[in-house]
Amino acid sequence: MSAERPLSAEEISEAVEASLDGTQRLLAACTGLQLLNTHQDNGRVLYSNTEEARVYLTRSSPLSLYHAIQYSSRTIYLSWHYLTDAIREGKNQYEKAFGVNSKDLFQALYRSDEEMMKFMHLMNSIWNICGKDVVTAFDLSPFKVICDLGGCSGALAKQCTSAYPECTVTIFDLPKVVRTSREHFVTEADQRIAFHEGDFFKDPLPEADLYILARILHDWTDQCCVELLSRVYKACKPGGAVLLVEALLHEDGSGPLTAQLYSLNMLVQTEGRERTAVQYAALLTAAGFTATQHRFTGKIYDAVLGRKET
Repeated sequence: MSAERPLSAEEISEAVEASLDGTQRLLAACTGLQLLNTHQDNGRVLYSNTEEARVYLTRSSPLSLYHAIQYSSRTIYLSWHYLTDAIREGKNQYEKAFGVNSKDLFQALYRSDEEMMKFMHLMNSIWNICGKDVVTAFDLSPFKVICDLGGCSGALAKQCTSAYPECTVTIFDLPKVVRTSREHFVTEADQRIAFHEGDFFKDPLPEADLYILARILHDWTDQCCVELLSRVYKACKPGGAVLLVEALLHEDGSGPLTAQLYSLNMLVQTEGRERTAVQYAALLTAAGFTATQHRFTGKIYDAVLGRKET
């Protein structure tokens, strides 16, 4: 919670309608985790957010991870209950976790409007924090017409238009995602962002100088990735490019730990996996792209660029 002044355990427990004993134990643990500061006031202990907690954990902060944490708690962790089964079977566990068939991956992910909104808030949280690093990993200023495939809430599109004032971005996504993004995430003030409804495996892709696939390929098998990248290559203008945004594994598979854990999550939730830069380069080459490069951002997500010859 956010407050203008330090609060006592009694004030906090009353505000969140929780027991005083439970609240005191939680506050002690959060203090140990360095999420809260303590202050002494006439023998009373008062609590306030640390700077990190204020920035990333309060709902009112523009960089809040509240929705990402909620999605992890209510969706991802339920899939992880079946991690042992996923490892034995080598496939995702949506049917056991949620009782829905995962043959159509995004029908399972978007199994209700509420679940789709939670996922879109998750993506919004991620790119509000990590988006600038990945769109500036390479100089994308030569690319004036950009298409963000699976652009979801539009948060990464906003990072592009902020970093590159001369570009326009079209968000390509499923019709219900586009409708929700228009209603809840992208406003009329975002004049250089447009929408295109469709399924990127089935429908024609709009022509662009640059296509962005951010956290897309890690959902899919190598075969599906090459199929999608080949469709991108065909639609891409000569001299254009594709930017992949993913959590890159070290070439020897030794880390980073975050990417290794994400790859396990891809097993329990999707058809895909996290990959190395060389593996992504191979997928791009198989689709026709050349001169592939990669850049590590030092954050969770990295960038891989492939070009289409003129």
